[in-house]
Amino acid sequence: DPTRRAVVQRLGRGPAPVKELAAPFDMALPSFMKHIGVLEEAGLIASTKQGRVRTCRLSPDGLAAAERWFDEQRAIWASRYDNLDNLLTTLGGETDET
Repeated sequence: DPTRRAVVQRLGRGPAPVKELAAPFDMALPSFMKHIGVLEEAGLIASTKQGRVRTCRLSPDGLAAAERWFDEQRAIWASRYDNLDNLLTTLGGETDET
């Protein structure tokens, strides 16, 4: 989701209050909080509340798990592309010989 990606990107610069995170988006705060909830449930961010201010920060453990998943997916797709390249090379060689 573009909103959640933007929140994670912003939190890459450091912790921020929800009000600051929500400012660039044209949505009601309760709707924005649903995005925060999804990110927290996924383990990508954590939040703390002090008084009336909820501050969010990135969760390194959750991000590391996501990074591992992306690395695995990248390896799978690289292998598939290599297999496709090999197949196309083989097929190309067969058509040149006939």
